[in-house]
Amino acid sequence: MATTFFWYELMTSDLDAAEKFYPAVVGWTTQEFPGQDMRYLVVEAKGVGVGGLMTIPKEAAEMGAPPAWVGYIKSGDIDGDTNAVKDAGGAVYREPGPIPGVGRFSVVADPQGAVYMLLQPEGPDMPPADPMTPGHVGWREYMGTDYQAAFDFYASLYGWTASQAVDMGEMGTYQLYAVDGNDNGGMMNKPPFVPVANWGFYFNVEGIDAAAKRCTDNGGSITMGPMEVPGGQWVVNCMDPQGAHFSMVSNTK
Repeated sequence: MATTFFWYELMTSDLDAAEKFYPAVVGWTTQEFPGQDMRYLVVEAKGVGVGGLMTIPKEAAEMGAPPAWVGYIKSGDIDGDTNAVKDAGGAVYREPGPIPGVGRFSVVADPQGAVYMLLQPEGPDMPPADPMTPGHVGWREYMGTDYQAAFDFYASLYGWTASQAVDMGEMGTYQLYAVDGNDNGGMMNKPPFVPVANWGFYFNVEGIDAAAKRCTDNGGSITMGPMEVPGGQWVVNCMDPQGAHFSMVSNTK
């Protein structure tokens, strides 16, 4: 059975500011997650957890890690899945370890350097939300140096399949991928102004223009859009006040 991203986490330089910004822009509510060594805020959409907000860990900050969103891919065997990343040419930045009351996780990167997490959760699975539920993640986007090689890496490890390939003209091919038969995201070669391979995430909103305005009204900035994309949806690429990139997607302008 295929697996994919199921939790999303902001590591930021100003947690208090993020706690104000994202609920105002995306519409989330926040809940303190107890029992952790450092403050962790769970963001929820209509009472269902979507991800978390936290301060950049000290060791990562000392290495120059900027504010950023990262994604967790669900694992059924954290030790085996982490070793599989290494065997496929990726890197392991943090070997599997516990998060009390949550599960075991590791920090890894694909062969092109895009960082993501693996998490083997404790307890029962949460029921999945409809793909366009407001506040949830509606799309995942990969930019790398060789999208075809990246697709092969993730497909071999997590069971993804190739879906439609969209000709983007000078920007090249945009390869959609599917998980269990449903389109889940897209992959492409990064433009020159994007410094490193990375994953980006699109949060569902109702009305893209209003969402973009909320971003700028609350101190964020727009890096591209709003614009219509194939399929009739509208997207906008943004940056929060601390410099973390994120995107939003809507069925309406």
